[in-house]
Amino acid sequence: MTSDDTYPTLDLALRVGELLLSSGAGAADVSVQMQNVCIACGLRGVSASVTFTELQLTHQQSPDDPGLIQVRNVTQREIDYEDLTRVDWLVRDLVSGRIDREEARAALAQIVSSGHERSRRVVTLGWGVMGLGVGLLLGARPIVIAAAFFGSMGIDVIQRYLSRQRLPTFYQQVAGGLFATLLAVFVIATGLSEHPSRIVSAGIIRLLAGVSYMGAVQDALTGFPLTAAARSLEATLATAGVIAGVSGGLTIATAVGVKLVNLTPGASAYPSLPQMAIGGAITSAAFAFSSYAPARALLPTGVLGLVSASAFILAYRAGLGVSWPSAIAAVLVGLVSYTIAARIKVPTLVLVVAGVVPLLPGL
Repeated sequence: MTSDDTYPTLDLALRVGELLLSSGAGAADVSVQMQNVCIACGLRGVSASVTFTELQLTHQQSPDDPGLIQVRNVTQREIDYEDLTRVDWLVRDLVSGRIDREEARAALAQIVSSGHERSRRVVTLGWGVMGLGVGLLLGARPIVIAAAFFGSMGIDVIQRYLSRQRLPTFYQQVAGGLFATLLAVFVIATGLSEHPSRIVSAGIIRLLAGVSYMGAVQDALTGFPLTAAARSLEATLATAGVIAGVSGGLTIATAVGVKLVNLTPGASAYPSLPQMAIGGAITSAAFAFSSYAPARALLPTGVLGLVSASAFILAYRAGLGVSWPSAIAAVLVGLVSYTIAARIKVPTLVLVVAGVVPLLPGL
């Protein structure tokens, strides 16, 4: 393969890797997919390097030739299962020979420029429905569930606005934690509820870094410690932002004379099995919807959420503590997701992450 063919191939592979990494894929998956693109285009012996902010591909035609190196930075990150799915199938088509390199480049450019089918307002409503589902999971009463619904939508609007202003994620998390706590202060001050812990807990679910920690563990287990450390640091900073925001809200509550007695963010009381199952189904499906998962994946993710929440509460009621029920539910999600993903033609990651969201990692 000549250099005229090598550079376009490396560029295509890097652009595929960039979109995958920025959409929530693990470092191992990104590395494999970039190499798959190179092999499908006839370029072998490519070395891929993936870090949290940079992708690098290296190819040396022969021992006597200098190595060709191309680098691409990854700056924007948002869980986007629509783009993740479309790129995954683009690579499958390229590997199977259904499309060639130029067709793949054109298809990738269309994915990047076409945007999403769902409007931002609909996605914001989806986050509100997820907050409603979390309220059910926490055994909250109707007023707390309503607060979680509107709180999740409010946090999404605030974070979108701050993101457009290019504020770092830390400050977006601070603003979200502050909003969730002030919402609890308002509900308590008006006498609508006497359970500030559940209001705050349901409100900050949208902000929790549990999914980021899951990605960090995945990268560590698959041999990418540098990327894992970077993801862990990002998740830690995001959590610190939530803590700062909640603390600021408590300070404001004290200043205005509202007493939040026995406030314990993260507190929950597990409800009955039917309510837990319904809450899990709503939470998983709404999370997948708000993360732009394809419509065909919404029903399966809802079923997975129902299964994981039901398995957890049954094991918990059997006296297995908290960790073992979570592990049992997560294993079930993994086993079922692998089978379903191939049938509905979506990456397994889409179903796995949505399926474990009702376990509320990071709470």
